[in-house]
Amino acid sequence: METQQNHFQKIKDYLVDLNYVIKVEDEENGLFVIEREEEGIFNLVLDCEDPILIMEQFLFEIKNETPDLYKSLLTKNRDIVHGAFVLHENKVSFRDTLQIENLDRNEIEGSINSLSLLMTEYNRELIEFSK
Repeated sequence: METQQNHFQKIKDYLVDLNYVIKVEDEENGLFVIEREEEGIFNLVLDCEDPILIMEQFLFEIKNETPDLYKSLLTKNRDIVHGAFVLHENKVSFRDTLQIENLDRNEIEGSINSLSLLMTEYNRELIEFSK
């Protein structure tokens, strides 16, 4: 059975292997903050909360609530391969969770690629929503 420390190291190894920039590494709290700005990955937080890995990136703050905004976000959630839009207070983030124990490199890569694809395909709408 792997320990929390081993999980943290395994995730770090995957991130290094995938060439992400690790901006913050906090082993005591099981946290990473990574980026690859050219792919829309900016301050993506990875939180090792055994038994799950929580991945979350803040996208924008809602300044003008409308039913169309929420409808658009919910509709787009259906298209997102991994993860989803989440709302906390008036802030919209991308969030995904993965089981840590059997996590492999392809799973973490797929989740991060899902965010990157979302940022590429949906960036105009996200910019409009943030205004």
